[in-house]
Amino acid sequence: MTKFLSLEEGVSENLKTGNQVCFEGFTHLIPHASAHEVIRQKIGRLTIVRMTPDVIYDQLIGMGLVKKMIFSYAGNPGVGLLRRFRDSIENGWPNKIEIEEHSHSAMAHAYEAGAAGLPCAIFRGYKGAELRKVNSNIKTITCPFTGEELTAIPALNPDVAFIHAQKADKKGNVLVEGILGVQKEAVLSSKRSVVTVEEIVDKFDCHPNTTILPYWTISAICHVPGGAHPSYARGYYKRDNATYIEWDKVASDREVFSSWMQENVINETPKIFQNRIKNLKEEDDE
Repeated sequence: MTKFLSLEEGVSENLKTGNQVCFEGFTHLIPHASAHEVIRQKIGRLTIVRMTPDVIYDQLIGMGLVKKMIFSYAGNPGVGLLRRFRDSIENGWPNKIEIEEHSHSAMAHAYEAGAAGLPCAIFRGYKGAELRKVNSNIKTITCPFTGEELTAIPALNPDVAFIHAQKADKKGNVLVEGILGVQKEAVLSSKRSVVTVEEIVDKFDCHPNTTILPYWTISAICHVPGGAHPSYARGYYKRDNATYIEWDKVASDREVFSSWMQENVINETPKIFQNRIKNLKEEDDE
């Protein structure tokens, strides 16, 4: 049954040390606030999963909370490297993480297989790709019907999925609009799910093709306006490009990174966070 909780409660009740966890969102509706709360609670030894891990994964890695990352294409969108990720891989600071790299397509298939209750994803892909040489979880199988050689990888079934969405109703159903990555599949494939939302409403007023996650797929709903910042939430606020550009400079230096995280994440308050979003809305109005 869906619980309506504070973000602090949503994280502490659902995510435990050593869990496998995903924070999904594809340029849009990225659950930054949830990842920041995980950092504040210092929940570590995590296996983090993500299509296109970006700034929040750089932050989790830089704070020493990550044991392993399963991913496809890592980077600060539109800017460049994930410098804390690279420092971990190349120099072991603050710890050296394991990695399991896939393509976007493979990750999507793995989430879908997990959502369907299947042990693996089977697809056409990776033919001639050198990822096979560095990822032992990429296997080859033969189709029993056609004899065709296909690729198989393990299904993804995270312990917890975190996503951000526009609305939840008071029954616990969640409305997601705009660009969807694998948010739906991530929730359906995970053992538990925590959804931060911009607002809670009595009922939805939406078009027939809207994505709605029913209440029985959600473990906890947390009302966190601005919870996707600096990514954007369609209908609420735009993408804060300046923050992504700033992050490249912040993450380039270990001491600057540590100080920035202390000031902007560890000591962050909901009031400050929501004021930032208010400023983005005002810029849109202009």
